[in-house]
Amino acid sequence: MPARLVMISHEMLEPVRRPLEAAGFQVAPGHAPSDETREAIRVIVHAGEVPLTPELLERLPNLGLIACVSVGYDGIDVGWCRKRGIEVTHAKGLNADDVADHAIGLILASWRNIVAGDQVVRAGGWRGDDRLRPRPGLKGRKLGIMGLGAIGEAVARRAEAFGMEVAWWGPNPKPAAWPRADSLLALARESDILVVACRADASNRGAVSGTIIEAVGPRGLIVNVARGSIIDEDALIAALKDGRLGRAALDVFAEEPTPASRWADVPNTVLTPHTAGGTVDSIPRMVAQALENVRLFLAGEPVASPVAA
Repeated sequence: MPARLVMISHEMLEPVRRPLEAAGFQVAPGHAPSDETREAIRVIVHAGEVPLTPELLERLPNLGLIACVSVGYDGIDVGWCRKRGIEVTHAKGLNADDVADHAIGLILASWRNIVAGDQVVRAGGWRGDDRLRPRPGLKGRKLGIMGLGAIGEAVARRAEAFGMEVAWWGPNPKPAAWPRADSLLALARESDILVVACRADASNRGAVSGTIIEAVGPRGLIVNVARGSIIDEDALIAALKDGRLGRAALDVFAEEPTPASRWADVPNTVLTPHTAGGTVDSIPRMVAQALENVRLFLAGEPVASPVAA
C-alpha cells in the first residue's frame, strides 16, 4: 500500500471524511492505525486538544503531517514531532471572532444573572422585589485578559464597546493598545473580570492558581475560553463554594466532557460544552484550511499554516 493515506484521528472529526474523499484523498478506515494501514499513513487530520502520544506516532513510520482542524494544538508535542520531521499545522486565527463573541456572551450571562434569571422565571420564583437586588453593569468595570493574541485582542475590542477598562498580561511584552500588567497576579488583583484567552502549553498549566483565583475575589468573575488545563479547577470550585470567588463562566474544562456531578452543587457558574470556537461560519474555514494543508503537503509544497517555531 503506498504511503499516501490520510487518517482521521477522532470520531468527532468524522464529518471531515467526506470532504477529504471528495478532494481525492485516500482516507484510512477508523480512527486508529491498523497493522495493514500504519505504514501507509502519511497524514493525520486531528483536533489539537486531543492528546496524540509519541507511542501512537512511533507506530507510523511514514507520517509527515499532523493537520489540526483546530487553532489549538496542546495535545501534540510539537518539539518531538519536529525532531522526527513531522510537520504540524493549525487553523490559526480563523475562529478568533467567534471565540471572542462567546466570551462576551459568557460575561453577560454571568455578570447580569441572565442564566440564573431564566431559571428563576421558569421555576416560578419571580418575586416582586427581584429588581431591588440589581447587579452592576459593565460600563467602567475592569476587564483583564490573560493572553493578548487574536482572541484576546478581539475580546478587548468588544469589551471597549461596552465601556470597560481593558488591561492584559502575557509572558512576552509587545506593542498593544491596552496596558500590560506587571504580572498575572497584578492583573487579577486589578480586574473585576478575568478572561483566560491564551494558548495552552506546559508553561501555563495551572497558572490560574488558587492565589490568582482569590485575587479576583468574591465580587469577581473568571471566564475561560482557552483550555481547562490553565485553571486549577479544584481550586476554582472550592473558591466558588466558599465565596472566595464570586462567579465563573467556562467553556473549557480539565476533563472533557466534564462530569455533570462535578458541577451539580457549584454556585454562580455558567457552563458551555467547548463550543466557543465552532460556528457555521468558522468550522468550514477551519476544515478548508486543514484540507489545503493536506493538499500542499502531499504535493510536496510548503504548508499554508504551520505551527510557529
